[in-house]
Amino acid sequence: MAQTPKKGARSDDPGLAPRALALDMIEGVQDEQMTMAEMLVHDHVLSHPPAVRARAQRLALATLRQMARADAALKPFMQRRPHAEIRALLRLAVTEILGEGAAPHGVVNTAVALAKKRRPSASGMVNAVLRKVTEDEGRAAWSAAQPQRLPNWLRGRVGADWGNAAVARMEAAHERGAPLDVTPKFQRDAAALAEKLGGLLLPTGSIRIEAPGQVSALPGFEAGDWWVQDAAAALPARLTGAAPGKRVLDLCAAPGGKTMQLAATGADVTALDISETRLERLRDNLSRTGMKEVDLIAADALDWSPDAPFDAILLDAPCTATGTIRRHPDLPQAKDGTEIKPLVALQAELLDRALGWLAPGGVLVFCTCSILKAEGEAQLAAALERHPDLSACPLPEDMAQSLPEGWAQDNGAIRTRPDHWADLGGVDGFYMVALRRG
Repeated sequence: MAQTPKKGARSDDPGLAPRALALDMIEGVQDEQMTMAEMLVHDHVLSHPPAVRARAQRLALATLRQMARADAALKPFMQRRPHAEIRALLRLAVTEILGEGAAPHGVVNTAVALAKKRRPSASGMVNAVLRKVTEDEGRAAWSAAQPQRLPNWLRGRVGADWGNAAVARMEAAHERGAPLDVTPKFQRDAAALAEKLGGLLLPTGSIRIEAPGQVSALPGFEAGDWWVQDAAAALPARLTGAAPGKRVLDLCAAPGGKTMQLAATGADVTALDISETRLERLRDNLSRTGMKEVDLIAADALDWSPDAPFDAILLDAPCTATGTIRRHPDLPQAKDGTEIKPLVALQAELLDRALGWLAPGGVLVFCTCSILKAEGEAQLAAALERHPDLSACPLPEDMAQSLPEGWAQDNGAIRTRPDHWADLGGVDGFYMVALRRG
């Protein structure tokens, strides 16, 4: 397991605390290859007040998302590359000033104070560089820089799958980040709910909200009228054909957006996940949305077996999550590609096992939030070769008509990428296909 983030920069000064914690988070990603999700549950991070944690996370993610711009702005004023700790500090400060629009004076003073705590000998250089970078030359270099490139382990694979032009578009989408998408509990309420939330009703039925603020304070949250879910992630559940009277399994279910979609149809839903902790979060979400009649099971799908077959199974298989970099810019830096081969093998094993739990005529929906064909298109091709009686189902007519051009593939699968829907704010990368035997 990755190590705990550094504690040396902790400060009780409210001006220093969130920036010190953000610096710890950046170092945790870059030096210890920890994801943000892993860091957020460490005692060191949890010891800070929620407001400090939230601000630190926002600053750290913004810095990771815009490192290339920060480096371009710093370059004219750096005679040599500084120590990694100071480089991270400079990137953080420049991003807050030039990317977040913070007042330079306070940011510079705090950065100098942090440098004195971390590497006192560098504090003078930090002060001088940051005061220069806020001038015209630094701002122009920031604006002219290209978006942050994917690391080599991922960029080469994505380029081989989609071409270099598509890679550049995806990198631009990653830098822009992601708006908030929500899924209405009942689609019949979508238009009214979009108006209530001040959001945009997307062609696929999700609602997109720009600059939402505190999510739990939005209209309808406490009432359980909707839940947060990327527009692409809301599509696989619709492929299952879930309806009242059907037995449906959500495999690898937590945190539960797809489970709630399935439950809202009136189907008899079982949700299985290997993590009891993650299922607790799903249980809370089901309670908030008033959908408690779901059978929750904490188990390893490779060891568990159902007592009766299912009419539909939704397998959101463990994957690299490379389709979610817009929201999680820490992922490409916290990973190195070594997990791809074992994940692909696990996906195939889960798919083969789940196929055996289908009732005659049943449907298995396989999906991954990945932009790698190895975890999508290639998985389908391999599954069809292993199972000659397996076939991909055509898209339901209502989905085929609502999907943007280019998302649906000839074989009935759906492929989304971060550079899709650029005019609407992008979408997560996903692959999904419904499969039937016989």
